Parts: sequence; structure tokens; C-alpha cells
Amino acid sequence: MPRDTGASHRRYLLKGGAVLSMDPQVGNFARGDVLIEGKRIVAVGANLHAPGAAIIDAAGMIVMPGFVDTHHHQYQTALRSFLSDGLLFNDGLPHGEKNYLDYIHTRLTPVFRPEDAYLAELVSSLSQLDAGVTTVVDTSQVGHTPAHTDAVIRGLQDAGRRAVFVYSPGAGPGNIFPNDLQRIRSRYFSSTDQLLTLAMGGEVFDPAFRTYWAIGRQNGLPIVTHLVGSLGQETLVEQLASEGLLGPDLVFIHASRISEGSWQAIAQSGVNVSIAAPIEMTMRHGMPPIQSALDHGVQPALSTDVECTMTADFFTQMRTVFTLQRALINERAVNGETNLPELLTCRDVIRFATLEGARVARLAHKIGSLTPGKEADILLLRSDALNVAPLNNVPGAVVTLMDRSNVDTVIVAGRIRKWRGALLDMNWTRLRAALEASRDYLLRAAGVERMLF
Repeated sequence: MPRDTGASHRRYLLKGGAVLSMDPQVGNFARGDVLIEGKRIVAVGANLHAPGAAIIDAAGMIVMPGFVDTHHHQYQTALRSFLSDGLLFNDGLPHGEKNYLDYIHTRLTPVFRPEDAYLAELVSSLSQLDAGVTTVVDTSQVGHTPAHTDAVIRGLQDAGRRAVFVYSPGAGPGNIFPNDLQRIRSRYFSSTDQLLTLAMGGEVFDPAFRTYWAIGRQNGLPIVTHLVGSLGQETLVEQLASEGLLGPDLVFIHASRISEGSWQAIAQSGVNVSIAAPIEMTMRHGMPPIQSALDHGVQPALSTDVECTMTADFFTQMRTVFTLQRALINERAVNGETNLPELLTCRDVIRFATLEGARVARLAHKIGSLTPGKEADILLLRSDALNVAPLNNVPGAVVTLMDRSNVDTVIVAGRIRKWRGALLDMNWTRLRAALEASRDYLLRAAGVERMLF
């Protein structure tokens, strides 16, 4: 492995891989090279001449941009799979007794200590790095005190991954949201030339959300909020449009079961949408609105949401959206319809997972494609592995064949974080023991039983 990757003026060349740039101006290369200097991509092409650069042999690999997760509650890592069979909320219909709002949001989240939040942020970030997710928008709603907020930010920093921290409230008397904004902004976000950036939380289920949105806008911050029609928000976007409150600085997460007028308003105002299809299908949010978004010209980003219910790898996200949209359109076809929307392609969903994710995270000027001048957030995926070879189609292999075991090397801002299948700078034995202890404390403090079987 080249030494001191990511350091200023350190040059290395990814050589001989199948390069999927996701930039039409750059193009793709069956056998191509990517030259990196410091934290930036310098050149992409075939047979690049780079005297003095260290060489990384990328033969047998796909070289592509890192994945961007635009919505993830990372503080819940110690609760992985706890709510695998649960729903979002108790809607009074069958199956709703064990649900997220009652168990995770109301019972377990309030008992988190700062150290639980820090550890969860660190482990979740490292786990996603291992899976090739180089950027996250972290919507961890655990800001019970300023110490909790600091712990979340430190966890994101210590992981060394690109992240958007969504400043969010917590529970209890120590919650001072949004009055801590200026402190954390000056302490942690005084520079724009860093991996960590800031966004404003402003959930529409909070009666004061208009005030929070105004504060975010006064500070030039993007605003992130959940939107679920079955929670009484079916026509809310129409109301917000009439108040002039919509704009491209907004990100709506889920946007499931909302009105036609809401979709028209989203499209007209340039609001961004993040879809978490596996979660939405599993937890009764409503059908993931992939086709509604596309029908209105809205290009969605993808997100993982909660590991208490579903894995946070992006191969699952891409494959779910790909198969769901095609299933919906194919069913209409076999039922006799002829005027049908286009079927999603593998390249489309990779675009959702990279370029569109970068755009929604307001980082498209830095990441999302292998474009000279952008920062080097890059994956090397093994296409010569048992589950993929022989390589016949690059986007198809990524979306329909691969999983996290194919993630060979991960680069963030030019720095190698995973090398030849192994994540660097991590003591997993120590972290796992700490995470298990955190889980035991959380369940005990909340009076919730761990159901192992």
C-alpha cells in the first residue's frame, strides 16, 4: 500500500481497472487509470503517464465513486436487528404492536448516554466504510444534551469518513435544541475544507419546525426532515408551498403516500428526496415512491435509515430500488398497459447512489463522480471474485451481483481507509466488546428484553 495517502503532494495511480467514472465528460474505460494527488483526482484515462507516482494494481477490479447514504440514524448501531420484524408506528391495524416509535424513539432513545452515542457513530461509520459507503448524512436524533451532540460529532470525526451532521434535538430537560447551533458551528464547522459539514434538522412533526427551518436558512444550512403521508402529512407539502417555504435547500426523507399536489410542488420548487426503499417496504411507510418521483422528474437519492431493522450496505439499497421499480412497471406491462415509463437500468441506480446522493448532500462539487478536480472518494470492487467473474457488464455486476465482500479498497479524500479487503486503523475486538456492553446498558435502562430467538 502506498504510504501517506491523502497527504499533500503524495501521488499514486490506480492502474488497469474497469473505470466507471459517472461523469459523461470523462467517460468509462475498460482498462483505465485514475491519478490521485493529495486528496484530489488529477486525471482519469487510459495509460496515464505519471512519473514518480506509486502504482496500485487495479486489474480485475471496478473503479468507481464511493456510495453516498443520504439518511442514516447512526446512533442506533447497538440496537442492530432489534426491530427486524417491527413497523414504523402502531396504526391500529394488525402487526403494529411492536413498532419503531414506541420502542426505539420513545423507550430506548431517551436512555442513551453520550458514550453510547459516540460508540454507535464510530462503529456505524467504520462499518459503512467497510461496505464502500464513503459519505453519510447522519440524522441521529439523540441530542439530549450538548454533551450528546458533541459525542455524535466526535464519533463522526474519529471515523475519518465524509459526513453531513444534521443538528437535531433529543429528549429530556437537557435538550436545548436549537440554541446550541452557534456553539457547535464555531467549534466544529468553522472550515468548509474538511470531511464534516453541517445541516439543520427540522422535523415536520414538531410544531416549531417552521422556526427551525428559518434558523437553518438564516445560517445558510440545508434542512433535513422526514415526510410520511400516513402520519398525517399527506397534503402538508401543498400547505408549505402555499406559504412559500419550499426550496432546493430542503431534503424530504421517504416522501411516501403523499398527494399528487405535493409531488407537483416538490418538482416545481426543487426540493430533494431521499428514498429508503427496504425500510419503507418493511416498516409500512407505504410503497417507496420511486415511480412517483421519476414521473415528476425528481431524481432521488438513496438512504439506509435504521440498522435496528435493516442492513446499511448500499448493494441492498440499489438492488431493492432496481427490482422494485421494474416489478411495478413489469406488472403494468403484463396487465396490458402499453404507455409505460422507462425501466430503471443498473446505471440509473448507481447514479442515485453516487451523483444524486452527492447532490442531495450538497457535496456534488466535491464528490459523486471520478472527475478531475474533485476529491478522491473511490472504490475498488473485485470483479474477478467467485460471485462476479467473468465480468461482462460493469454497472450490471455492481448492482445485480456484488455485495460488501467485493469491496477491496476504499479511499476517502485520497486517503486509503480499506486495503485489500481489510479496514485499516480499527481494533474490532475492543469495539465489539464496548458495543455489546452499550447494548446491555441500553436495554436494561429502558426495561426492554433482548429476544435472541
